[in-house]
Amino acid sequence: MSITTDKIVHIRPRFHLQVSHSVEEIEMRIKKSLATPEFPCTGSVKHGFGVINILKKDQHFWSPQLTLTVEEVEGETEIRGLYGPKPSVWTMFVFFYCILGFLTLICTMVGFSNLNLDKPAGVLGLSPVFAMLFLSIYLVSNYGQKLGRDQLVILHNFFEKSVGIKVDDHIVDKD
Repeated sequence: MSITTDKIVHIRPRFHLQVSHSVEEIEMRIKKSLATPEFPCTGSVKHGFGVINILKKDQHFWSPQLTLTVEEVEGETEIRGLYGPKPSVWTMFVFFYCILGFLTLICTMVGFSNLNLDKPAGVLGLSPVFAMLFLSIYLVSNYGQKLGRDQLVILHNFFEKSVGIKVDDHIVDKD
């Protein structure tokens, strides 16, 4: 999974790989790299879980983060990485999608109920409006993802250099 700005098409790209290094060694390598100024990254790794971010001064609303899970599985160390927005951004978009879905459901139910009762069903006219709002939110999130692509590449390069493992060479699956 070599990440370049041309290849990112997933909403939340992820990787899953198995290596022979111990969990402690992986954590130590990441902590050591976080302490060097080579990459504009900050974060923490503790007890098999880590979050790597872009430096605060370089962050914007759409800045991605890398969430890592490192655990011992059948004699090897399994590393799972997930690139995505900060939880607050992700939650906000899920909230908007849920609200729009709920409003669409209610308006559709009321509209079709009115149709069955031979009453005016003007509320069904809101369905295209909700569809346009849904599409708008989707396009805004896609635009935001494009704004964060360069930082996603920085996070990916940081991970590969700090751990000393090329993700493409050890990939198990592409979730």
